[in-house]
Amino acid sequence: MSQDRILLTTKDILEKEFKIDTRGYRPQEVDKFLDIIIRDYEEFNQILKEVEDEKKELAEENIRLKQDMRILKTKLDVVKDGNTAEINNADILRRLSSLEKLVYGKEE
Repeated sequence: MSQDRILLTTKDILEKEFKIDTRGYRPQEVDKFLDIIIRDYEEFNQILKEVEDEKKELAEENIRLKQDMRILKTKLDVVKDGNTAEINNADILRRLSSLEKLVYGKEE
């Protein structure tokens, strides 16, 4: 995951202490800025988690759809192979005539 590439955690930022020099920065300003960074960092981590979850869901859905597509292609091939002999009206009339002869016992 991308968490392995991130060097600092929010805790690292929060607990960072700077050496104070006589001509250094004001600690209050540094603390306020670090608070903003921490808030953004936490939001960034939340966004990453949401994106990873969405990516996982989409990958699972993709797998399901591919399986469904394979099944449908198989069924389509079966239907195509089963309909190689075209049935027309003359065939239906011949079959109906044969059935009538069997049911009613009429012979010509």
